[in-house]
Amino acid sequence: MKKIVMIIAALSLFACQKKSDNPYVTLQGTIKNSKLDSISILGKKFKKVIYLNEDGSFKDTLKVVDGFHGLTDGSQQAFMYLKNGYDMVLEMDMNEFPKAVNFEGEGAATNNYMTKKLIFIQNEKLTDYAHFFQMEKEEFDAKMEEVKMNLDHLLTEATGVEPSVYKTELEMNEKLIIFFQSNYEKEHQNYVGLNEGDPSPTFTYEDQFGKKVSLSDLKGKYVYIDVWATWCGPCKQEIPYLKEMDEAFKGKNIAFVSVSIDKMEHKDKWLKMIEEEDLRGIQLLADNDWNSEFVSAYNIQGIPRFILIDQEGNIVNSNAPRPSDPSLQDMLNTLEL
Repeated sequence: MKKIVMIIAALSLFACQKKSDNPYVTLQGTIKNSKLDSISILGKKFKKVIYLNEDGSFKDTLKVVDGFHGLTDGSQQAFMYLKNGYDMVLEMDMNEFPKAVNFEGEGAATNNYMTKKLIFIQNEKLTDYAHFFQMEKEEFDAKMEEVKMNLDHLLTEATGVEPSVYKTELEMNEKLIIFFQSNYEKEHQNYVGLNEGDPSPTFTYEDQFGKKVSLSDLKGKYVYIDVWATWCGPCKQEIPYLKEMDEAFKGKNIAFVSVSIDKMEHKDKWLKMIEEEDLRGIQLLADNDWNSEFVSAYNIQGIPRFILIDQEGNIVNSNAPRPSDPSLQDMLNTLEL
């Protein structure tokens, strides 16, 4: 399941590709809060690095095969539909991705639709399969109807979307619903025993100093667990918010534990990120990446994944809100910390 291409990838870097008689794409704009001095445009057998000015502005021309392309600054990745002949202005703030993304000019309609869909996907947690497969059947069926209705509405309300993209989106929306419905019965069984009040699966992993830390060592405290990896863009987006939560609940009866599923051969990257990002809380490295016992026990197929455990080691929420979700602080405030 974790190898199933995420829905954003399913939109496809390489879908709807065809050659055009138009000469090239003109792309300009401003990228705020980029960690690098350049951005990369990625397509099928295509890559172009565009250097940013000091104020984050840029302008360049691209000769492309019409279709979806990635745009990345090394930490975040957006997707754009590019077609030779487009003349677009892009404004993006990497600290507020994907909300602070806007296109203007020729090709803007298609790309602004894609941005709205990405926001919808994140808000509805459509890449977090556990969120849906944990639901009981009646709730799951109702949610699927709601998701399908909203996806269809988002597409039909968009004007000026490229016809080939519109057609592909109809197909992908249908495939998404079929994927969830066809896998529900099998996957739902994997979450039996992971309900509120059930004893949590345990772990014993080493921290950055080589000390072994077990879940049982934290008994008597609430434990908020972040399962993540250094290569995971959405995981890294949560880091500033996780730091804020750690600061907000400093001195309270709760431990913030980050469990990395980086491969052991990439331990140095994990250690480097801990230092460079000044990561807080308890930092642990799982012993067998995706196949670690704790990760498998929680049937984690996508990250980041957040889990809240009570003082007795029982599950409060096996799919807890992210640090960036305001509902997390509301949830923690209800606990006796």
